[in-house]
Amino acid sequence: MNRLFNLQLPSLAQILPFSLGRRRFWQRGLLTIAAAFSVAILHSCAQPSSPGSTAAPPSAVRVDFAYYNPVSLVLKDKGWLEEDLAKDNVNVEWVQSQGSNKALELLNSRSIDFGSTAGAAALLGKANGNPIKSVYVYSKPEWTALVTRPDTGIANVEDLRGKKVAATKGTDPYIFLLRALDQVGLSESDLEVVQLQHADGRTALERGDVDAWAGLDPHMAKTELENGAKLFFRNPDLNTYGVLNVREEFANTHPAYVERVLAAYEKARQWSLENPAELEAILAEAAGLEKNVAAKQLERTDLSNSVIGTVHKDTIIAAGDVLKKSGVVPADTDVNAVVNSLIDPQFIEKVAVR
Repeated sequence: MNRLFNLQLPSLAQILPFSLGRRRFWQRGLLTIAAAFSVAILHSCAQPSSPGSTAAPPSAVRVDFAYYNPVSLVLKDKGWLEEDLAKDNVNVEWVQSQGSNKALELLNSRSIDFGSTAGAAALLGKANGNPIKSVYVYSKPEWTALVTRPDTGIANVEDLRGKKVAATKGTDPYIFLLRALDQVGLSESDLEVVQLQHADGRTALERGDVDAWAGLDPHMAKTELENGAKLFFRNPDLNTYGVLNVREEFANTHPAYVERVLAAYEKARQWSLENPAELEAILAEAAGLEKNVAAKQLERTDLSNSVIGTVHKDTIIAAGDVLKKSGVVPADTDVNAVVNSLIDPQFIEKVAVR
């Protein structure tokens, strides 16, 4: 400390006689520092405060479309999302999902940013480590039932004991099958589940390769109307909702773009409610269906509410309990905690059409 105070400072006379060149050098330096400081302040004030909002826009937003999600078909057909994101030079890439299991695979592999699944399928994915959030309800469907041919003699769930049943594991129809079996004291071990994608399951039923099928619209409506297939067990309350999921990484990095995707979805959903005939035509054309088949699917599809919340949690938790009982998810899984981590209403609550 004493040495510090003993430093010999230059006198004022020594400081003042700078040459003109040295004065200009220091003036320019001080001005440069001041200008840089001002720019830094302005830049800081201009930045949004929300987490992740300072990230550069994504080069593209990758969204799935699915025949079981009619709203996605409208959004793809109308180009409203492309129109909005073009303002930021952000492209939209569309990828087809053949079922919830495929949508979850695409999300997990980072091939898409937004994917359409059933609520219970999203739970199954989340429980297995898929880093997703369910942020939107695109429909409340009765899109699955247990289906058979008229010649099988199958009339109720109990008749499935010892039978071959086609199902797509990891999807709502498969979970619907498990819940139906559980209600009558049966389990998957009491029958033979044949793993097939939805369209292949319908074909296997029609050919006689399986005795029954855990169906999914529009394939279910098609075989019902065109081949006389019987929906021998129906229960709308065992169908979990159609939910749109986003990768957590995308949501954390680009929250504003999640809101913009959901705003475009809302526009498509409202348009669908106001234009049922046109919605039917879009579904029929996209999925290659006869109009009566598209109409059958849509009559079982409720598009009236898009805000995800408590009612959806309760339905998904009920499905999760059966998944635990059936051994599909580990017995020590905290279903409530997984569902609470999965369901995220913050984005749609900001943009929902009330």
